[in-house]
Amino acid sequence: MIIFKKFTFDSAHSLPFVPDGHKCKEVHGHTYKLTVFIEGELDEKLGWVMDFKELKDVVKPLINKIDHKYLNDIEGLENPTCEVIAKWLWDRIKPGVPLLKKIQLDETPTSGAVYEG
Repeated sequence: MIIFKKFTFDSAHSLPFVPDGHKCKEVHGHTYKLTVFIEGELDEKLGWVMDFKELKDVVKPLINKIDHKYLNDIEGLENPTCEVIAKWLWDRIKPGVPLLKKIQLDETPTSGAVYEG
């Protein structure tokens, strides 16, 4: 079974390696929407795959590190594209959530990245 939990955060960034004149080279912000997918067996006794609170306990501290921050100043996010942010999140969530299946990071309502490790 696959379950999911959604999180949101607001951050600013700029993309330092895009050509001059590209609008994303300038500082701008997004309301990101993160969906974390967990895959595992349904525990017949408990009735769940994973306790959503346990998932939140791993993810929320990471969100707090990037919410209302300038992402370029965070180690590992010096070039904070949606893809780089998704991988950065995965690398920090996976050790605490072995059942992590994939993450989806929406940068805008119509653009985002899916990362499966």
